[in-house]
Amino acid sequence: MKNLYIILFALLITACGKEKDNTSEVIQTDEVQDNITITQAQFESENMAFGSLEEFDFNEGIKANGMIDVPPQNKSSISTFIGGYITKTPLLIGSEVKKGQLLVTLQNPEYVEIQQNYLEVAEQLNYLKSEFNRQKTLFDEQITSEKNYLKAESTYKSNLAHYNGLRKKLQMIHISPQRVEQGTISSSINLYAPIDGFVTKVNVSNGTYVSPSDVILEIVDTHHVHLELSVFEKDIMAVKKGQKIRFQIPEASDQTFNADVHLVGTTIDGASRRVQVHGHIDNEDDNFIVGMFVDAEIITENTKRIGLPKEAIISLEGDSYILVLETEENNEFHLQKVKLTIGKETEDVVEVLNSEALKNKQILVKGIGMLLNESEGGHSH
Repeated sequence: MKNLYIILFALLITACGKEKDNTSEVIQTDEVQDNITITQAQFESENMAFGSLEEFDFNEGIKANGMIDVPPQNKSSISTFIGGYITKTPLLIGSEVKKGQLLVTLQNPEYVEIQQNYLEVAEQLNYLKSEFNRQKTLFDEQITSEKNYLKAESTYKSNLAHYNGLRKKLQMIHISPQRVEQGTISSSINLYAPIDGFVTKVNVSNGTYVSPSDVILEIVDTHHVHLELSVFEKDIMAVKKGQKIRFQIPEASDQTFNADVHLVGTTIDGASRRVQVHGHIDNEDDNFIVGMFVDAEIITENTKRIGLPKEAIISLEGDSYILVLETEENNEFHLQKVKLTIGKETEDVVEVLNSEALKNKQILVKGIGMLLNESEGGHSH
């Protein structure tokens, strides 16, 4: 009789393929006998397990998408205030740079002209300052006219403004005014990294002429990455700071990552009718790359509900069933098929609405898919 039950079990459970998915999913089949018996040996060889109803977290969420990004202060586009020809560009995309590190060298005769002008103005300034002080003294002693004094003052201050402007321009292109005043003039300038980070774009090569409007290269500091999500207008009222976010990088991994809502936008994009939501990632050390596309769910409500793992559920003609242990004797397990009323679902578990009738019952929660695999043509979805 024992063997007959096993044969009936194998013959009457039929599915629709041959591979078992590693994810927790409901078993699909065409027919399951109401009463089934399996042996202890079969139970152990198929790694089956009994369990009972448990309390699980069921989340209500809002779907969103977006990308991995960094704060604006962690991005830097490198350009030059005065155009020139690239003579040195040692970096490649992906190169790590430190703040203050040499990025590129440019050359232009205009750099020489600026230094010459500065040097000339600096020399004139010394004379004009001396003349201004002399005229002031004479005016105070009523030896010279006010007209001569005011003219000397105007000339000196005009030259001083010119001097300060050229000095600032030299500093902006990383040329030392002190060295110029000492007679050292250079035809090239260097551009340095304003932040730590990685080179993400290189738009030039040696010999390229760049103007002030050209972006030579870009640097991104990835030490703090975050989520920039886009949420539909109809959903945004339910999104609050501090809510949990579960997200995936669909093009790179099946893994689910965690974050939380840090900022909720206060304006709606007129074209897409979406609002930006800024999220902080729990673990930023997961090799995220700026620009990665993200599928996310913002958890707006969390409730505890009675349920079972999906792998314990058998789907039959649109209904859901489980196998409940009736008796155990002579190294045999006698199981009964019981219909379930299903409520909410997550990726791994389902809510059981008729849980009262199943309290304290032992339910086959593991190994059903493996058992189906051994039957002819059987498999689980």
